[in-house]
Amino acid sequence: MAEHILKSFDAEQQRLLEETLRMGEMAASQLEAALDVVQRRDDKAAARVIANDEAIDALEHEVSHDVMKLALRGPLARDLREILAAIRIASDIERIGDYAANVAKRSMALNTAPALPHVAGLQLIGRLAVQQVRAVLTAYRDNDVEAAQRVRAADAELDAAYTGLFRELLTYMMEDARAITPCTHLLFMAKNIERIGDHATNIAENVWFLVRGEEALPPREKADESNTATL
Repeated sequence: MAEHILKSFDAEQQRLLEETLRMGEMAASQLEAALDVVQRRDDKAAARVIANDEAIDALEHEVSHDVMKLALRGPLARDLREILAAIRIASDIERIGDYAANVAKRSMALNTAPALPHVAGLQLIGRLAVQQVRAVLTAYRDNDVEAAQRVRAADAELDAAYTGLFRELLTYMMEDARAITPCTHLLFMAKNIERIGDHATNIAENVWFLVRGEEALPPREKADESNTATL
């Protein structure tokens, strides 16, 4: 009976991991789709991206339900870390999906104005964010602290690219008042993508917690200077 209960618990933990990873892949694909509709200026595809966010939200509810079931089983310390990490990571993934949907929503407003060359800069930070999300999901799947720390360190590159685009857009807005509205949409979209990088970093830190417990995280570089950026 004890062996049966243990196997059942292990199976439920595996299901929780698989659900969380599937949710993460959905969010990464959602971001890729959002970047694609920005590039193609496709309102119908953008509407589909926005609607797909409900599937990520529904999966988060499933994860939360499974977490509660496991928590009621009286988990041991390591098991409890897995449960806590899963619910935190699911929350971060849900926010990533929200930000991807926000990018798609803004793209529809952006499409009412002539195309801007600065979309290329948005695509750059978007690709960096997708890479971070997929890399940190792999680190979570593999319990790979070193890989998670590489994702955490790589957030500085995304921050730096975001700051560069932020400055570029501000300069363009100052030079041409007609660009203020579309550039403002791009700024919000870029900030959403920068926040996706922050949530990937949160997931990386939860991988650390999962494997190392309360051991202190090493310091990391931060390169988002948009709050203090000067032209």
